[in-house]
Amino acid sequence: MSDPVSSASVGRFLTLADTAQILNLSLAAARDLVRTGELPAIRIGSTGAWRVERVVLESYIEAKYEEARRLSLWEQSDFANIPELSGGRILRPDELTDPPAADDTTS
Repeated sequence: MSDPVSSASVGRFLTLADTAQILNLSLAAARDLVRTGELPAIRIGSTGAWRVERVVLESYIEAKYEEARRLSLWEQSDFANIPELSGGRILRPDELTDPPAADDTTS
């Protein structure tokens, strides 16, 4: 199975059209990813054409796979990942409502 745009046929930087084709998105959707900063890109030349570095796009795709994997794990568990989301601390309901005692403060 061949890629629509193989890495051998393109250079270091991809156009937004190439990026959209690889991600199977519309050109407008690829442009939105770049404009919002979700997909890092640079502007090249006097026309200011957007270019996405191939390794950055590959990292973006890997990050999306990881995001999907974590979401799947979260949906399968009964709050098993709460420590991950709370900076490693397990938050208990009484800690959420009661302010810390005076001797619990750190300097």
